[in-house]
Formats: sequence, C-alpha cells, structure tokens
Amino acid sequence: MNIPARHPDKPRAVPGLAPVALLLGLGKPSPHEWDELGTALLRGDPMMDELVEWMVSEGKGSRPLFEQALRSGVDSIPGAPAPLREFFAHYEADPPWLDRDKIRLGEKVLQRGGLDGFYLARDVSLMGGYLASGFNQTLLRTWALEKGSAQRFAETAQWALDVTSPGGMDLRGPGYQSTLHVRLIHSYVRRHVAAMPDWRTEDWGIPINQTDMAATLVGALIAPSLGAAALGILATPRELDAAIHVTRYVGWLMGVEDQWLPRSFRDGVRVLYPTLMAITNPDDTSMRLARPMAREPLGWHYSSLGSIRGRIAWAQHLSLATAFLGPEAMRQLGLFGYMPPWYPALRLPINLARHLSARIVPGARDKLSRDGRSDQIAFLRTLTGRDGASIGASAHVSHAA
Repeated sequence: MNIPARHPDKPRAVPGLAPVALLLGLGKPSPHEWDELGTALLRGDPMMDELVEWMVSEGKGSRPLFEQALRSGVDSIPGAPAPLREFFAHYEADPPWLDRDKIRLGEKVLQRGGLDGFYLARDVSLMGGYLASGFNQTLLRTWALEKGSAQRFAETAQWALDVTSPGGMDLRGPGYQSTLHVRLIHSYVRRHVAAMPDWRTEDWGIPINQTDMAATLVGALIAPSLGAAALGILATPRELDAAIHVTRYVGWLMGVEDQWLPRSFRDGVRVLYPTLMAITNPDDTSMRLARPMAREPLGWHYSSLGSIRGRIAWAQHLSLATAFLGPEAMRQLGLFGYMPPWYPALRLPINLARHLSARIVPGARDKLSRDGRSDQIAFLRTLTGRDGASIGASAHVSHAA
C-alpha cells in the first residue's frame, strides 16, 4: 500500500507536547507505528460509509428514517431496512468497557473548564489544527469561507455542549445524537470531496481519514485538559480518567478505530503526540484559514461596548494561542510571532484559587461545573448572536451528494 505523500518520512518535532510526553515516559513512535499512521490516511469509516451509500441509493426518504432511529431508536421504525437496523443495533448497545458512572463524572469535569476550556479548544486545538495542511484541503472544500471559522467553531462548541450536558451521553441523549449526526456529515463530506476532480488521494489520503479523526478527537477533548492544568484548572487523577472515558466513548460513536481510543490520560497523550507529528505540516493554507480566525473576535456579538471588548478579546485570544502554540507556530500561521502571555498569567491565580477552594467547600465543585456550563452557553451566544448553532450548517455538502 502506497502511503500518501503528506505523511513525512520521519516524525516531526512537536515542541509543546514533547516535555509532557517525556514526563509520561513516551518516546517517538516505532517504525511500524509510524507507518500505521501513514496507512491510516487511507482508511475512513466503513460502517457509516456503507450506510451513506445505501441512503444515497434510496434517496431523500432515507434521511428521515435515520433521524427517527437516532431520536427514538431503530425499533420505533416498523420493518426498518437492514442497513439502518444493523448500524443502530451496534451503536444502541453499550460497548463492554463503558462505565456510565465515569461518563457522568466526566461530563461534570469537562463543564468545569468553563470559558477557559472553550478558549483552549478554539485558540489551541482549532487554531493549531490549521498547521495540518493536509486536513486543511478538506476544510477548504467543505466550509464556507465567507461564514468564517467562527461558524465552524460555534458548531463544534454546540456539539461539545451537547456531549457535556447532564446525561448528554446517555443513549439517545443530546451528545449521543449530535455525535452520530456529526459522523453522518463526515461520511457525506468524505464521499463528496473524494469525488472532486482536484482531490489528490496520492498526496492527501482520503478526506476525514482515521489519522485525522484520531488527532481531531483527542486534540479537541484532551489538549484542552492539558492546557487547563497550566491555567490552574485542576483535576484529580480520577476526574481526568473520567474525562478520558468520555473521550473514548465519543470516539467509539464517531467511528474512530479502537487503537486510537484512549484508555487513560497517559494513553491520550500516547495517541495525540504521534498523530500531531504526522499531520503538522503548515503551508499557505494554514495562513489562509488562521488569519481570518484571529480577527474574528473583533466582530463577535457583544451586548455592549462592542469595539472595546472586541479589541480586548482579539488580544486575549492571540495571547493564549501564543502561550501554548509558541512563536514559531504563530509565524507559520501568519500571525504575530510573539504576544505577551498576559491572559494565561491573569487567569492562573484566579483559577487556582477557585479550584483549590472547591476541594474543601462542600458542593463547590458541582457549582463550578454549573457555572462553567453557563459561561460556555453565554460564549456560544456571543459567537452566533443567538441561542445556539446548527451542527453541520456550514458544510458545503448536499446530503444527496
């Protein structure tokens, strides 16, 4: 099997994660593991891709059946077609390793990140993700550039709010439904983009492949946990383990292969570190996507003093991105080589005081979770100017593609 050209001959350095990996006793991937990351660029999501092929062949009437099965269960459809029944029978059953108590704790831990958790997801995971130029090729073919990355992040934020809502990952809960909805969209995107005449599989692999999905999943849910500790948002080993358990279940529902699903915090870094080595290869597409994103806080929907608050938010988000991504990555993104880390320095003592005191005050940790979620919902309104975002609305893909 020929490995796509975007996969480098040897692992690249990931300066921000290297000290963490070293502390956890993780080294560079073996030659076999490295080749596996390359071949995974050619693997998609067979179960959902087969279901989408059936849906396309059946026409528009298949989509309402999918939505009904997602919302009410496949047994609610008399004589459900075999492809639909087989798919949902698999994902309506809990995997043998699933611990629902851990899921409930993990939801609270992820809520507790509050605004800073969302900021880390935006300014580190999403912004840093633009350094992966191979993945950018898919984004540029599916996301409306005129809508900007604010819309894309708003949809991601809405998905995260669904996942971390109380009971969100219960069977047919908001997070369960949103995750399978995102998976469906990914499959349509994969099918649509791969058929474009300018798509080069030999260079980029297939759109939304296993390597990219693993990096996106772990980057979206684990990288903010790493950054949160640096901002003073503390979690016990048991709480971190619960957050990782949520990540594992979300990845399983999303169609990520078992080898990329983390079992522990250390295992999450074990997945994240080599995948970032494999996909980080910035080019002009990195700047094309990052520069508009950096300017977006200037035009968000503030309730008052929009001009002043926009300028503060612009500097704040660049400060956070520079602190975690580093000056070299910022230059590769076409942004400032250096912005003083004033926002992390400001938040660290505040978060430390809140999270340390919460360990001794009865009920304080649950209050932190509730307040964190309220702040995240309010931030989504600042992004969109309304109550939420419609997941998948910014993807330029017809569901009849």
